[in-house]
Amino acid sequence: MDRVYMSKIHEHIDEEIECAGWVHRIRSLGKITFLLIRDRSGIAQTVWDDPPELTLESVVRISGRVVKNEKAPGGAEVQGKTLRILSKAAPDLPVPINQEPDKLNIDALLDNRMLTLRNPKIRSIFYLQSDILAYFAEYMRSRDFTEIKSSKLIGSGSEGGTGLFEVEYFDRKVYLAQSPQLYKQAMVANGMERVFEIGAAYRAEKHETPRHLNEYISLDIEMGFIETDHDLMDLEVGILSHIFSRIRENNQAILDEWKTDVPSPAEMAAAPRISHDEAKKIISDRLGKRVFDLNPEGERELSTWAMEEAGVEAVFVHSFPRKKRPFYTYPLDRKTMSFDLIFRGLEITSGGRRINEYDMLVENMKRFGLEPEQMSDYLQVFRYGCPPHGGFAIGLERLTQKILGLANIKEASLFPRDRKRVSP
Repeated sequence: MDRVYMSKIHEHIDEEIECAGWVHRIRSLGKITFLLIRDRSGIAQTVWDDPPELTLESVVRISGRVVKNEKAPGGAEVQGKTLRILSKAAPDLPVPINQEPDKLNIDALLDNRMLTLRNPKIRSIFYLQSDILAYFAEYMRSRDFTEIKSSKLIGSGSEGGTGLFEVEYFDRKVYLAQSPQLYKQAMVANGMERVFEIGAAYRAEKHETPRHLNEYISLDIEMGFIETDHDLMDLEVGILSHIFSRIRENNQAILDEWKTDVPSPAEMAAAPRISHDEAKKIISDRLGKRVFDLNPEGERELSTWAMEEAGVEAVFVHSFPRKKRPFYTYPLDRKTMSFDLIFRGLEITSGGRRINEYDMLVENMKRFGLEPEQMSDYLQVFRYGCPPHGGFAIGLERLTQKILGLANIKEASLFPRDRKRVSP
């Protein structure tokens, strides 16, 4: 007999079935015991006159007859006939699996990550995240982008050599890549023109905030033959509109469970585009004090302003000062062709047009205190001809966090890494 998933049990009324999963909850009511059994698809109720002694989270295989019961999950339950214990769980669970995850503090949640991922609501974060990756790649391929995979071991920093994790590599030191910047630019210059990558990125920054990780998944894009950074903003509106539309089509149950929603394509298209100077003025006016940069409080204020002005908690901030952008960002006097996207109070994207002219790039490296000779591999791309191009990166965990309204970005990482956490 084929195994029936819990979410499909209601389709087998008056049939004998087999199902299997984890014991989610045990309720004894006199002579009757209700066992709620959980599998990857959901939870089903089974009813027993005299079940064997069980512990929560034990793995079992059950056979029985399906009957209607409007009060049971899915409107049906299994009248138990046989129960076989496949793996008995120890009785001393360190954390409850069958409760709402918000009853656990972040440390308990992450210290016991190997177990708390069993919670269906917590696990739904990563079902959604998996689909976000699929929707992203789907859209990029529909726009004729080619997916690449670049090395995460590099000889020097693509961002200028700061915030790098050192790695012992035979008889020398190398570094974990902060981004695939060099490689995606190289592939544009080598004729692919449009590339994207989904991969891990590493930042050796000593943050301890609800918005930072030292290892995260970056959705990177690079595109040739652009004019300005607005071409890239247009592309990102298309990407996010597609992702959000597909989430509404396929993942509404997860949105409902987390009591959240995503913007429509029309709302994303209405996202304001303001300069860095305009952003500072808006924040200053709203806070009643002069601000000199976009800090977390300012990002939250900008999102609130965008919601009031345009009906969407998303705003593009462009024309950042040269000193606040990487050396490869295309300059415009004292400003740059660069942007951030702030979504629901958090910067989820940074990008811009890149310098594609060799002499300008060498000059800018020196301006940033870098030695061109130490980045000869990078410069070779531009010495022999490179089209105007640009790109950006979307942080997967930040995007997931803001879609679902998670309090801490670490909740959006399967096994998060920060200054103190390297296990499990």
